Amino acid sequence: MSDLPALPVTFRPQRTRVVMLTAGAAMFVVLTVIALMLPKLSPGERTSFVFTGALLFGVLMLLSRPKVVAEESGVTVVNIATSRRLAWAEIVQVTLRPGDPWVFLNLSDGTSLPALGIQPGIARQQAVADSQALRALVDARTPLGD
Repeated sequence: MSDLPALPVTFRPQRTRVVMLTAGAAMFVVLTVIALMLPKLSPGERTSFVFTGALLFGVLMLLSRPKVVAEESGVTVVNIATSRRLAWAEIVQVTLRPGDPWVFLNLSDGTSLPALGIQPGIARQQAVADSQALRALVDARTPLGD
């Protein structure tokens, strides 16, 4: 199957990531500049402005973390606060239905794992293409009859 992506491949919402990291950096810079330019602020207040900017940037960095990494040995799903490594045989189905906020991986143990690294958000066509590519990789690496 020549239409399969070469492994390893990383799927992530690039546009969303760029928007969040840019907004986070801009907020940090603006709050830091405000803290330094307002003459009536005490050192504690200045620190709180900078800390708030850093906190906002950190939250947006955390929200931009999700990705799905497909390798020869399996798939790693990195969501906001968790990461899970799956063997190819554990993935039964890759789904992205209309209205879904992200891809869901149906697993052999009967559970479903959200894969936030592939989400329609501001790049729906890319998410559909990524989900189809992951589905093709799963189909190519899952033994028939399971």
